[in-house]
Amino acid sequence: MPAVPKHRQPIINAAVTLFRRQGFARTGLNDIVDVSGAPKGSLYHYFPDGKSSIAVAAVEEAGRRVAATVAKLAEECSSTADLLRAHARLLAGWMQGSGFRNGCPITTVLLELAPRERAVSDAGRKAYAARLSILRDKLVADGFVRSRAETLAVLCTSSLQGALIHARVERSGRPIEVTAAELARLIEREARS
Repeated sequence: MPAVPKHRQPIINAAVTLFRRQGFARTGLNDIVDVSGAPKGSLYHYFPDGKSSIAVAAVEEAGRRVAATVAKLAEECSSTADLLRAHARLLAGWMQGSGFRNGCPITTVLLELAPRERAVSDAGRKAYAARLSILRDKLVADGFVRSRAETLAVLCTSSLQGALIHARVERSGRPIEVTAAELARLIEREARS
């Protein structure tokens, strides 16, 4: 029976946290070792291709976390509009709780590494695709045709990502909440027509 990878997940978790707070370039391998508590040799054992392979794993992990959150909200909320408002409240709360130091670990890494690091770009594409799929399915359940649901899912995801950056700069959750509220109104208005 193979050994359980004892330090791999702590390394990934540390990378997600650090990339979210300070970005890829400002995060050193020693920072990841310090936060993860893993021996430095574990970095090279689990991620022999270096820091960019840690970035791939961090983007994949963050993508799973975001998709799980959005999927849970999709189950709990009666409509996509309600999902967007609920997600905005969560995002604004998380941002405020971090003193607006945290951003989206997916976005921070992709802004620095895509498109030159193909594996990171692929991981980001998959992370966004998972979220888009959940939103698209919720919009279809709200009565939108699939092609329109796909377009609206892209609009919602892209708008909220931009709102996260704006919230960090403004040190306020308001950009996130305003963006989600306007998206929700647009979706509700279009669903009624």
